[in-house]
Amino acid sequence: MRPAKPKAIAIAQTEKLRGLIGPTTVLAVAALALSGFAAFGAETIKSHGISTFGNLKYPADFPHLEYVNPDAPKGGEISEWTLGAYDSLNPYTQNGRGAALASIFYEGLMEGTSDEIGSSYCLICESIEYPEDRAWVIFNLRDFVTFSDGSPLTAEDVKFSFELFRDKGLPSFRAQLQKKVETVEVIDPQTVKFTFKEDHPKRDLIQEMGGIPLMSKADYEANDRDLEEPSNDPFLGSGPYVLDTFDIGRSITYKRNPDYWGADLPINLGRHNFDGIRIEYYGDSVAAFEGFKGGDYTFRNENSSKGWATSYDFPALEKGDIIKAEIPHQIKATGQGFILNLRREKFQDPRVREAVGLMFNFEWANETLFYGLYDRVNSFWDNSYLKAEGIPPADELALLETIADILPPGVIDDIPLTYPLASTDRQLDRRQLRRASSLLDEAGWMVGDDGMRRNASGQLLTIEFLNDSQAFDRIINPYVENLRRLGVDASLNRIDNAQMTRRERPPEYDFDVITQVINMGYEPGSSLFQYFGSETADTSVFNKAGLKSPAADALIEMVLKAESKEELDVAVRALDRVLRAERFWIPQWNKNAYTVAYYNMYEHPENLPPFALGELDFWWYNAEKAEALKASGAL
Repeated sequence: MRPAKPKAIAIAQTEKLRGLIGPTTVLAVAALALSGFAAFGAETIKSHGISTFGNLKYPADFPHLEYVNPDAPKGGEISEWTLGAYDSLNPYTQNGRGAALASIFYEGLMEGTSDEIGSSYCLICESIEYPEDRAWVIFNLRDFVTFSDGSPLTAEDVKFSFELFRDKGLPSFRAQLQKKVETVEVIDPQTVKFTFKEDHPKRDLIQEMGGIPLMSKADYEANDRDLEEPSNDPFLGSGPYVLDTFDIGRSITYKRNPDYWGADLPINLGRHNFDGIRIEYYGDSVAAFEGFKGGDYTFRNENSSKGWATSYDFPALEKGDIIKAEIPHQIKATGQGFILNLRREKFQDPRVREAVGLMFNFEWANETLFYGLYDRVNSFWDNSYLKAEGIPPADELALLETIADILPPGVIDDIPLTYPLASTDRQLDRRQLRRASSLLDEAGWMVGDDGMRRNASGQLLTIEFLNDSQAFDRIINPYVENLRRLGVDASLNRIDNAQMTRRERPPEYDFDVITQVINMGYEPGSSLFQYFGSETADTSVFNKAGLKSPAADALIEMVLKAESKEELDVAVRALDRVLRAERFWIPQWNKNAYTVAYYNMYEHPENLPPFALGELDFWWYNAEKAEALKASGAL
């Protein structure tokens, strides 16, 4: 049975809130109108959502998200492509490679939006209650939530899901949950309480617990499932999509659940519009592009600058059957870069790491290979106000001086590490070559009679780039050539994605250099430990570099303990300085627009939100346009 329509839900929530507040608490009601919160006594807050700092954008009775079309039609299919293959429908195990979008089946108690930073709103929960210090939280669940098989989702499933990820999740995630939560109590079937550990910062914990994927306890136990192992039978979730069909390693299709419990909630209006979402897998990008031209899939987020600049000249585009668009966004850079494996002895010396970094000529690559479409990334928070710049100002300096004895050289008295501009005329910049050569000489890697560098023990300085993308060969090969001119025995080893998954993850970490996207948030929290914390260096699937930096650890703690947005921003910029100074990351590139192409049967709201493209979320299918494409033979 469907829940009440959005207006009825909003009225019911409003009446319930009025009854709880009472007629005499005029000031509390006024505060609610401004902030979205209602005070209970002096210490307890009840709300439809929570923000890390400041107020929520949307009040309790909001009709729908501002950036959606609440009247968007339902129907049709959207299809995209991805590289490689998959061997599991379980995205939460480090054993095997999960299918694209395999987490689509699961929801959390709360959900964020694409036009706010740091806010979460009730989804499965109807409201939350918590004290000012956020030492605990009570989630009051809606009484009509069901899993996709129609069985009810209760507080017992919430507790079960938390304990499942705490005990059997990815090791780094598991460790974080164990550090944060003291107890989880089921108060009644619709009420669950999380009590947090006293000594752990509480700022983001409610949002984190609200985001844990929820699974059915009954289904998990009845089917003898194991979160740590690959599976071709998805765990039972409550999300708007369920599995339709799949061909292991080749394609997978998800279908919209017509009985989805939350379809009429205000936060979901205008969303989840496609009846089907299909992902096609390709062995290389050339075949994938040909597949798009042939109509094998219908939406392409172009990641090749060469392709964007030179390949979109085929008849379907000229006839208007395919739309090519650059859509500006306000999203910070992804932090994509080459990652050095610090577990390798040869990379223990920061001079070696810096020398390797100097040999990547981004300016030449951008001019010659990328058609000038990209900007160089130099910060983990590039293209945002969190990027560290210049000599540390007083507020950053005050933090850094408290850990001055463990800081990498130059952090306090110099600008943050920024790779110098190189020549666009030649692949090998001779100034960079001389600087890198001097650094390797200082580090004890000397050039022998054969022109190759060896240490005092006679070991050759070898560096292998692991890569599973054909499109990256043209980028890495010139880099390899530059390193060989430096006397480094560099090579590119292109492997399949199954090998890549195995070699870049624990326990193997069997690589010298790989490419990784390190996408940090605007209000980062404990995920920083998973990417950069010493305690996760030998267990995390995210801390691929194996970074063990006492200074980074100390600043991560400061980030977590920040009590205001201003304090947080200062701590993040200070952390950015330290991470860059560790020289384990050779930044690549970014562009401040989506470059997309799609068959002319999809539409989107006129004003997209600042932090998401949202083609799988709030775009929709125009059936008339689709029929016209089919009639013309374009599809």
